[in-house]
Amino acid sequence: MRGSEVTKRKYTSIEVCAGAGGQALGLERAGFAHLACVEIDPAACATLRRNREHWNVIEADLRTWSPSPEVLSQQVDLLAGGVPCPPFSLAGRQLGRDDERDLFPEMIRLVEEIQPRAVMIENVRGLMARKFEGYRAEIMAELKELGYELCGWELVNAADYGVPQARLRSILVAMVPDAAVHFRWPEPRARRTTVGEALKNQMKAAGWEGADEWARRASDVAPALVGGSKKHGGADLGPTRAKAAWRQLGVDAMGVADAPPPAGTDGMPRLTVEMAATIQGFPASWKFQGRKTAAYRQVGNAFPPPVAKAIGDAIRAALLVMDVETEG
Repeated sequence: MRGSEVTKRKYTSIEVCAGAGGQALGLERAGFAHLACVEIDPAACATLRRNREHWNVIEADLRTWSPSPEVLSQQVDLLAGGVPCPPFSLAGRQLGRDDERDLFPEMIRLVEEIQPRAVMIENVRGLMARKFEGYRAEIMAELKELGYELCGWELVNAADYGVPQARLRSILVAMVPDAAVHFRWPEPRARRTTVGEALKNQMKAAGWEGADEWARRASDVAPALVGGSKKHGGADLGPTRAKAAWRQLGVDAMGVADAPPPAGTDGMPRLTVEMAATIQGFPASWKFQGRKTAAYRQVGNAFPPPVAKAIGDAIRAALLVMDVETEG
């Protein structure tokens, strides 16, 4: 098989708990075509449809959803999803399996139904705590029983992959054995992108004269954005410690602005939803639907697309090697 044929080979995926599409976008850029993108939130579904008309967006509760016979008739190379984080979040009660929002059992059910060749599950760093060792071991054992090898359950920092944000997330990757032997976690980039570099042009967009100096001082990565829940809070940039870190970067984290700072602005600017999206690694072309708070919540809860692409590239590379060896 010629090299060009290998690199152009198409792979398929099903994305669950898709949110506003951060992981789905990254995996698309890694070469995966989505057979279905499943999400329960109407505003997030509207965002997915607004940005990718060709995606099969399904508004559904994962606890009652199963893929259609049409989807199951196709080979699914990757099942990916960022299951809800509150059961394991350091900011919550960390009830784990006792939290009704824990959807890991549904992911295992879907793995059994779909039988993808690879599985990728994203969650908060709290899941890696010692108190959840037993639960992680159960999940790994269930995947092993279904015929998968664990490629790793790693704590990944988005700042290592070009995202101007110190966002730590746990990532599980499991694959069929013949592909798992070829999987390698992506190498971190040597240089990190700062908040000032990422946002300078947006801060200048409405004529703010202080944007260049602000960007020079905003010379570090941001703390992790927090999207919050529908029950708690509006659009701000996170808890007290995060707000203090934003202040060091010259950003007022008490709310989200409707527009970039205008000429004559005195004091610290606030981020717009679009700026927050840049901090998450979304392209400027990605438009979030809903009112400001709903849009910001989608941004804050997203999985950064560049991280998803990096891991998606590694998964696709392992599948390619397996397929070439099988066909050779």
